[in-house]
Formats: sequence, C-alpha cells, structure tokens
Amino acid sequence: MQQLALIDEPSQQPSELSQSKLPGDIAMWLVIMMELTVFALFFIGFAVMKRLEPDMFLQGQHTIHITIGLGCTLSLLLSSYLVALALNEAKRGNNVKVAKLLRGSLCLAFVYLIAKSYEYTLLINAGFDLSTNDFFTLYFLITAFHFMHVILGCGILFYLHQQSRKQFYGPNEHQGFEAAAAYWHMVDLVWILVFFLIYIAH
Repeated sequence: MQQLALIDEPSQQPSELSQSKLPGDIAMWLVIMMELTVFALFFIGFAVMKRLEPDMFLQGQHTIHITIGLGCTLSLLLSSYLVALALNEAKRGNNVKVAKLLRGSLCLAFVYLIAKSYEYTLLINAGFDLSTNDFFTLYFLITAFHFMHVILGCGILFYLHQQSRKQFYGPNEHQGFEAAAAYWHMVDLVWILVFFLIYIAH
C-alpha cells in the first residue's frame, strides 16, 4: 500500500502545477508587464509634476469632466466582467454564449471610445491641448496612450468573437482566449488607476 501511495504522489504533482500556472502564455504576460511599466513611468511623472505644481494640477482636474470619466470607468469595468464570463463559457465550449458576451463587451468598449472622444472634443473646443500646460500635456499623453490600447483590445475581442462563431473554443482550446482576456483586464486596471490619479486624487 505504501508503494502504491508513493507511485500515486508524483502523478498528482503535474496536475497541481498546471492548476497553479498563470492563465494564457508567457509572451502575453511579458507584454503586459512591459505595458504596465510604461504606464507606471507615466504615473510617476504625473505625481512628481503634481507635487511641483499643485495649483495648476488642481485647476486642471476641475476642468476635465469627472462624469465622463466615471462613465468610461463603468463601461470598461462591465466590459471586463463580460470578458471574464465569456472565458468561462469558452472553457465549457459554449461558443454561442461566448459570441453574445463578446458582442456586449465590444459595445461597452465602444461606449468608452465614444465618451472619451467626446471629452477630447469638449476640451479642445474649450482651448485646451498638449501645449496648454504640464497638466494637460500629461493628461492627453496618458489618456491617449490608454485610448490606443483600448482600440487594440477591441481588435483582439473582435478576433475572439469571430473564432467563437466558428465553434473554435472548448475545454482543450482556450489558452489564447485566456491570454487575450488577461490583456483586456490589464487595460481595465490601468484605466482605473488613470481615473483615480487624474480625475479624483487631489
């Protein structure tokens, strides 16, 4: 009996290791870490300049539109939630539901893009741009950089949607979906930090 127990133990270890590994693939996680590093540098720069010019940054925060920022936050949070649900359905092979959830996630991402574009339009029409002052230089650089990531993420979500329509996903075919979902959650997380740092923190 002891010999059987010893034989069984090693066979359990690989499954335990597979359960503890990161979702997706290592290449995507390297990309995510590099992107987070770039955003971290932006955030540090914003925090340093805010400490050096507190009045300018406070005035800038009062100028931008927190209601639009909140709407952007809610849309990305809900979009990320739908992607998480879609991943669970992809693991079950329920591709029809995956496609529906991804369509909802894409619609919410488009809400973000439209709302952010509208805010840019309001600010530019009011005379604010990259050259206005340090606050607006960093505001436009950080949010536009994130905006491009959302556009890229929408392209990825659309690809996942097209794959689900081909009945591609199942219990043994969802690793690519996991990697894409991790990227989208990163985009969502970064926006939460952007919203707090630029719109809320005084």
